[in-house]
Parts: sequence; C-alpha cells; structure tokens
Amino acid sequence: MITTVTLNAAIDKTYYMPRFSLGRVSRVHNVYAEPGGKGINVARVIHLLGYPVVATGFLGGSNGEWIRRGLERQELAHDFVNVDGESRLCLNLIDESAGESTEVLEPGPEISEKAMEQLAETVQRLARQSSIVCFSGSLPRGVPSDYYARLVTVTKQAGAKAFLDASGPALQSGIKAAPCFIKPNQEEMAQLLGSAWNEKQDTLLEQLDTLHQSGLETISVSLGAEGAYTSHSMKRYRVRAPHLRAVNTVGCGDAYVAGMAVAVHRGLPIKGCLAYAAAAGSANALTARAGYVDPLDVEELLGQVTVEGE
Repeated sequence: MITTVTLNAAIDKTYYMPRFSLGRVSRVHNVYAEPGGKGINVARVIHLLGYPVVATGFLGGSNGEWIRRGLERQELAHDFVNVDGESRLCLNLIDESAGESTEVLEPGPEISEKAMEQLAETVQRLARQSSIVCFSGSLPRGVPSDYYARLVTVTKQAGAKAFLDASGPALQSGIKAAPCFIKPNQEEMAQLLGSAWNEKQDTLLEQLDTLHQSGLETISVSLGAEGAYTSHSMKRYRVRAPHLRAVNTVGCGDAYVAGMAVAVHRGLPIKGCLAYAAAAGSANALTARAGYVDPLDVEELLGQVTVEGE
C-alpha cells in the first residue's frame, strides 16, 4: 500500500473560458470540481493506475465534508483528521484562447497542536502498512515549517520510504530528516543549493553529492515540459518527456510523483521508475482535470520517454 498526506486539502474548481480578462465579465462553459490538494491528486492517480492507496491529512468544515464525499464517490480510501475551520476552495481559471491558466488559492484552516499530534499518530499507523508515504503540498496556518521533517521521521521509524514534494522552508526543513525522494522545481533547487540552477555548472555534482550524503536517495528536479534532471545515489539521469499539446498542466507534477511512487512500489530499476513517472506526468496533461490519468495513455507515452545517464 501507498499512503499520501495532504496537510492543506481543497476543493479544486476549474473554470474553462474562451477568454479571461481581469476587470471584465468572463463566461464559463465548462466547470469541474474535484477533491484536491497535491497529496489527494497523487492518491487519485495511484488509484487510477490500479494500486492500493489511502489518503490522509487534515479536513475541516463543510468543504471538508464535500471532499470526503467526493473521495468516496471516486472509491478512494481515506483516513483524515477532523479540524476546526474550513478546508480551502481553490480556483483554476483556464483561458482557452491564450492557453494560459490563473490559480486563486485560499489559505486553509488554522491547525492546532492537538490535530498535528493526531495526524502524526495516523501517519505512523498507516506507514506500518505502507511501502511509501508521500507528503505533498503547502502548510496550512498554524503548522510549523519543521512539521514535514517530524512526519518523515515518523514514517522512516515505521519502516516506510518517505517522498517529499514541498517548497520553501517546509522543503528546506524537511530534507533534514532525509526523505527517500524529493521533487523540487528549478527555483526551489536553487534555494537548496544557494545558487542559480544550472545542470551544466561545474560545482553541481559536488552540491548534489552533499545532499546525498545527508541521506537523500533521489533528487528529481522538475524542468516542466522538458522533463526532469535526476540525481539518484550519486548517479545522474536526464529524463525527456514527449512534447504534447497540453489540455491542462495543473497536476502534472503530482502525477509524476504518483508514477514514481508506483514504480518504486513495484521494485522497478531507477531508469524504469523515472520513465514511468514522466509518462504519468505527461498523461495528466492530456486530461481536462488535475490529478487524472488514463492508464492506457501512460502505457502509450512510456514508449516515448527517454532516460539518459548512467
């Protein structure tokens, strides 16, 4: 089993419009509303790929109940901690003529120390039954930047691998607990390295190896449509994804994490893991909804992914 953790779950609402302009009336012709937040997106993709998964995290208020009901309709197992306050509603506004999206994200509820302790206990219990626990997304109000590090430590003590997809102080603190896998983008990686990201710079290998020596096994730097640069156990790989006409790019990174988790769960070699992750991320771009893939698309795209390296 794989467990996903979403600290700042949301109702993700996507509006498709012929045109979107600030300060003007915009007519919506298609609306999708889904249980969301990065960890829930990861869980849904794992479920669609046919692997056992359970989603946990924090949920609150009527929005939290809506998310629960939505997960049940999708037959996605869940074990969330109830909190005071209201889970988020987040908007993704798609301008079809420009091919652009605008995201509007609510902050989420304030989380108490009691709720954080309860979730740590839940994660520990689920980790004992899991091969991997995936931590994804932003921290809600009241949650300290070292909370992911605390949960990663609990996960490893329970015998599971920890994946971390976060940013800012949450990522910088989280890597101190040595998760198995992180997926920063170029800007986030530059913050970790203390210099601009450049995969050709002479000092990069030394900097990456320092991170590996601290306990990180796999560092997969997202390059957007260009794929990913991955350093795994001090070996380097360049992943090139197929070029597609994307319908919606929101959730592609979550699908990449889901594909990686499934591949590691299956015991694939690292090149196979990276190819499967890239195929899953690309498959998400072919759907109108975030955190969705068609397994047939994943299998077809798998043959179009290239992984270069050791």
